[in-house]
Amino acid sequence: MYHHVKKLMYTVRVDAPDPRFGNMLLEQFGGANGELAAAMQYSIQGLNCDDAARKDLLMDIGTEELSHLEIVGNLARLHLAHMKNDRDAAEADPLIAIAGGGGVNLFNSMGSPWTADYLKITGELDVDLRSNIAAEARAKIVYERLINFCDDAGTKDALQFLMTREITHMKAFAAALESLEKPAFSIGRIAPSAGVVNQFYNDSTGSGDLGEIDARGPWNEGGEWEFIQSPAMQAPNGSAANGADGQVESNAGPMVESSIPSEPDAIQESLIETLRDLLHAEKQLLKALPKMSKAAHSEQLKDAFETHLAETEIHAERLTEVLKLLGEETVRSKPCKGMMGLIEEGNDVITDNKKRDPYAADLNLIAAAHKVENYEIASYTTARNLANQLRLPEVSRLLQMTLAEEQNADLLLDQIQRPLTSVLGRPSAIM
Repeated sequence: MYHHVKKLMYTVRVDAPDPRFGNMLLEQFGGANGELAAAMQYSIQGLNCDDAARKDLLMDIGTEELSHLEIVGNLARLHLAHMKNDRDAAEADPLIAIAGGGGVNLFNSMGSPWTADYLKITGELDVDLRSNIAAEARAKIVYERLINFCDDAGTKDALQFLMTREITHMKAFAAALESLEKPAFSIGRIAPSAGVVNQFYNDSTGSGDLGEIDARGPWNEGGEWEFIQSPAMQAPNGSAANGADGQVESNAGPMVESSIPSEPDAIQESLIETLRDLLHAEKQLLKALPKMSKAAHSEQLKDAFETHLAETEIHAERLTEVLKLLGEETVRSKPCKGMMGLIEEGNDVITDNKKRDPYAADLNLIAAAHKVENYEIASYTTARNLANQLRLPEVSRLLQMTLAEEQNADLLLDQIQRPLTSVLGRPSAIM
């Protein structure tokens, strides 16, 4: 919910309006590094964020950026106001004067319209936080340059405030990123190829006309770095020599690992065993989910279990189809001891829940269901990766479909859990 308070976050005062400078200010109103882009980027990242604490951070700062937009808009409007009646002022930007009546619009300083292409949103929290730190840094530099081009004291005061808040936001985003406690380069879930990840390719060689050099530094020497000298110009002869600093300098060209499986039969056997295990897991869930639905108190949770029951029937059918694609004429399941244990634990939860408050009972059911979903997510991820390694696109596609549905089911449990947690301890509430 948004509520507009008729008071600026920082008082705006313009003593000497300058239409040309007003045009420059539009860069922070409707430009790539401006306040609207920041407000939309952080707010939409917040809407997508499953981490409650960092979602709050994103929404707090996204909302503040809307207040900054209001400040910049008022500053720009005061500087542009003379365009309405003054021909000389209007010539500073005919688009604003004639089409916009001397007011602000969602354009940058060159008249290009604002676009959602400015936004950097990946859905990966650590990646988005890094983008936000960079966005704040760019905005800080823009404000710094605006201050340098400004002669009006009141305007400079407001710009100084806005520039300072960019540093505040950088600090907050950096602290949030650090609090995730993820290794700096663990982006996403798929690990990089060993060896290749630490090779630096010296692809720009020789001495240029402007005195360019082949530079060495911590970005290409020391630690785990392997310095590959002119890889495009080297024959893959496997030779390597030590440089003057003792650092290994390889002339063998880039190390590229083939993705062709060396033992495809063994990998396919592993895939089939994983799929047979999953088939038994899905069959067990077809019996367990109706019990969980019956034990749930929340109508939303009941619906989620019933929806996933229908999906589970499809998952079992897909597994049968996949096994036939792999040449299994007689589709057999393999006892899944992992799922047996999880379902046994779920049955214990259902029994113990008879003594619990409805909200606590549903939270315990959700916890049990989360364990099941994460077990399936891990298993389907493994199976899909094996299919990719065997270069079986249709098998991989079918497994990816099921994996996505399991991930969605897990996210839905999170959404149901939050309101239950907030009302825990209020047994009189109507579910």
